[in-house]
Amino acid sequence: MKTTRRLFLKGLVASTAVPFILPSRIRAADTKANSRLTIAFIGMGTQSRGLLGGFLGHETQVLAVCDVDQNRREDARKRVEEFYGSKPERNGKCDAYSDFREIINRKDIDAVCIATPDHWHAIITLAALRSGKDVYCEKPLTHNIHESIEVIKAVDANKRVLQTGSMQRSMKEFRIACELVQNGVIGKIQRVECSFGDPGRPCDLSEEAAEPGLDWNRWIGPAPMRPYNSILSPRGLHRHFPNWRNYKEFGGGMVCDWGAHHLDIAQWGLGMDASGPVEVLPPEKAGAKRGAKLVYANGVTVEHKGGIGVHFYGTEGEVLVDRGQFALKLGNEMIASFLNSNREANRGTSCAAQVQKAEKTYLENAKGKLYVSGNHITDFMNCVASRKRPITSEQVGGRSAICCHLMNQVYYHGQRLKWDPERLEFAGGTGDPQWLTRDYRNPWSV
Repeated sequence: MKTTRRLFLKGLVASTAVPFILPSRIRAADTKANSRLTIAFIGMGTQSRGLLGGFLGHETQVLAVCDVDQNRREDARKRVEEFYGSKPERNGKCDAYSDFREIINRKDIDAVCIATPDHWHAIITLAALRSGKDVYCEKPLTHNIHESIEVIKAVDANKRVLQTGSMQRSMKEFRIACELVQNGVIGKIQRVECSFGDPGRPCDLSEEAAEPGLDWNRWIGPAPMRPYNSILSPRGLHRHFPNWRNYKEFGGGMVCDWGAHHLDIAQWGLGMDASGPVEVLPPEKAGAKRGAKLVYANGVTVEHKGGIGVHFYGTEGEVLVDRGQFALKLGNEMIASFLNSNREANRGTSCAAQVQKAEKTYLENAKGKLYVSGNHITDFMNCVASRKRPITSEQVGGRSAICCHLMNQVYYHGQRLKWDPERLEFAGGTGDPQWLTRDYRNPWSV
């Protein structure tokens, strides 16, 4: 999974830029017609470096970068200015900040790209939306359910465009898998299995010597204060994805990290983008880290298990999909297959070829077609111009994050929960409203 994620980020840099003209009707008052989209980046770790390369390849002007670590923000600023330095027609000045509010207060910035640790997502997103900026924010969109609700409301209230970084929806194998499911190719869906790692756990890391140039108080932000540890914010210009995501205070474990990808695809395939589960069941064995289930109103369950990405089971067959993996099985016959576990069968073919085979055979005249996005950043840029909702809008990203958070809650508390996906609240006397939010450290709140 980590390898394919890195390949995707490299692909963003190499992706073909599309012409982008910003229409005069865009709501940012200081934006002039036919100008490039002005954008700033907040959080300059490994994920954001890939995103920065992707956005630089489009008709944008990167005006600023922000990170609480001096090494990361100066590296990003230098990278932007060197990129523009090779283009005499472009102004290469890029400012670097340690406080995201300096970016929020700038009227010349149209959009922000947020790739901080999860516990900062909603606070920065809400500030950007309320300042009139469009937002590209990494997944999971929020750190808790309350934040998802507030972000969903703020996008509409401020008439902004938001794209969640759940880029699997811009990968063809996932779209075709979901079209097969939604068009009834495998019959009536009975259950779905999703594969990802453990739920979040309390942070118990020991204190280490401070990292020079890092504003640790600002890195902690709304989370409970604790001593510095390099596992949370690695020293120097690291190239890996840090493990702050494993801890409840800052992320939600792999249930939120990879669950935000695979549960999102389950929601898409089930046609639940505007809804969600009505019940959440804890694992049968107390303390288990697999086995939690989302239950939908039609009786379909989505279970957290081991295996391959997302596995849809229907009355007539199965669809399996992961990054670079795909299979369609009808009855006992494997119609199309490219799975890492079967190298011999993969000889002479590819995932793309097998996806195309399934598409040509079963979807050529299908009535149900899903949103087509060939590139996640391009889709965002196009929607900023058109003012339409992108493929992973606030509704999609917010509700997929809620699925992750609900699943974590049954792991944390071991209780069956009933959920109202319309009112976005616990139902039937189950759950505790405090589980929907967190205690925010002053002066931060949502």
